[in-house]
Amino acid sequence: MRIIGGKYKGKSIIAPKNLPVRPTTDFAKESLFNILRNQIDYDSTVLLELFAGTGNIGYEFASRGCESITSVDLNFNCVRFIKKINRELDLKNTVIRSDAFRFIKSCKNQYNFIFADPPYNLENISDLPNYIFSKNILEKNGILIIEHDKNTDFSESPYFKNVRQYGRVIFSFFNFIA
Repeated sequence: MRIIGGKYKGKSIIAPKNLPVRPTTDFAKESLFNILRNQIDYDSTVLLELFAGTGNIGYEFASRGCESITSVDLNFNCVRFIKKINRELDLKNTVIRSDAFRFIKSCKNQYNFIFADPPYNLENISDLPNYIFSKNILEKNGILIIEHDKNTDFSESPYFKNVRQYGRVIFSFFNFIA
């Protein structure tokens, strides 16, 4: 895995083999960030990365100037790995070990960008967008992106905006319009 843009462009990040992750492919990541280039101001983005895994998406945001990043993952080794890379890159990102649904339930902060990359076979993956919106953690006019596979369809959600597919990776976009 490598960082594909910004200050750390080209930096390789090698995750340990024992992490239970499926990092977003460079192809899908590059396509996603091409879309986001004209939609967000990284300097003022407050990012929540749910099911963070290796922290891959957070590093991309940090590389582009985002200084407010919270990465949440339940796996101890994933959290430890993200903290290690944060130290190496001298990032001040917040890393929290928690179940994503439990974190959302107790969260008191709001974010203007939420990226979630849950396991594709997560039993309640289809509940994720409505749960996030019901807990009011996404600011008005904020963006939620959920990475998933072809077996999940979020198009019936009232917040659903569009979907983009890059190989086997699918990104569903949601907006909380004021």
